[in-house]
Amino acid sequence: MRVGLIGTGAISHKHAQAYKNIGYEVTACTDVYEPAGKRFAEQYGCEFVPTYEELCRHPRVDYVDVCTFPDFRLQPIEICAETKKHVQVQKPMSTNLETARKMIDIAAKAGIVLGVVSQHRFDDSSQFLKKAIADGRLGKILQADAYVKWHRSAEYYSRPIKGSWATEGGGALINQAIHQIDILLWLAGPVAEVFGYWQLHALHKIESEDVITSLLKYGNGATGVLQASTAFWPGYTERLEIHGTKGTAVISGDKLTTWDVQNDEGEPAPVEKDVASGASDPMAISLAPFERQFLDFGEAIKTGRKPLIDGEEGYRALELVQSIYTSCREGRKVPIHG
Repeated sequence: MRVGLIGTGAISHKHAQAYKNIGYEVTACTDVYEPAGKRFAEQYGCEFVPTYEELCRHPRVDYVDVCTFPDFRLQPIEICAETKKHVQVQKPMSTNLETARKMIDIAAKAGIVLGVVSQHRFDDSSQFLKKAIADGRLGKILQADAYVKWHRSAEYYSRPIKGSWATEGGGALINQAIHQIDILLWLAGPVAEVFGYWQLHALHKIESEDVITSLLKYGNGATGVLQASTAFWPGYTERLEIHGTKGTAVISGDKLTTWDVQNDEGEPAPVEKDVASGASDPMAISLAPFERQFLDFGEAIKTGRKPLIDGEEGYRALELVQSIYTSCREGRKVPIHG
């Protein structure tokens, strides 16, 4: 597969490294800041093109990987719909639901594959737990929680667009906790109702929340707690907890660190202690799940099936985020109709 990258910031380097490892070729890149784009092109041996329009029309690109801020998603999809190039976008898939729905509709009408990067579904821990829950090893799910108590420096937020509503869509919840939100929805099912409290710019000089807590009520009757922050120094490994009638599973970082299940049978749980986490360093994350997701996306293109994380999956995660934000703003329980 030949890939064109829009945006050459920090995460694009992880993408480029993962592509190299799986044998995909990064053939072209672009960036609004030309010096950075040209440095990236030189580093990874690809062509720099001046505009995203040119990249979306590039004859040597099979699919476009959008590694920009989340306010720039719809524009490349509109062009790729014309050129019949498939598109993968970074999380969150947009800053708002209206744009996200347009992206899905345009891609569907054009017959192109739309994927959303949420690589932690491809962690061994998540994959194991998905099957274990489906097999009933935890029993009936009673509680599903996620805690993302991270820290980001003042330097991280030094640019005015960081943590802004217009460019990033919010703060800790939409940018840092979006991965755990996706995993919660994947493992525990859709959320029916939320209630949240936030603290806006509690520590950092940003518009949006750097501390937020929400209660979740799932459609299957389970409950949950979702906490996200970038204000808790020095930053703690993110944790996802699933409690069922037969036992408990805990994912810390990218590893299954607790598997306490009564009279358990079946495949041995891959319990580990050596975890990778972006708690204080956004780049301290494993390449393996990126590689697996990109291979899945490539296979979806080749075979015509849906990727594991398509536009609808990205929309569901964003819908939960926006519902929590609405609850925080209006001080009420917010139903999610799905």
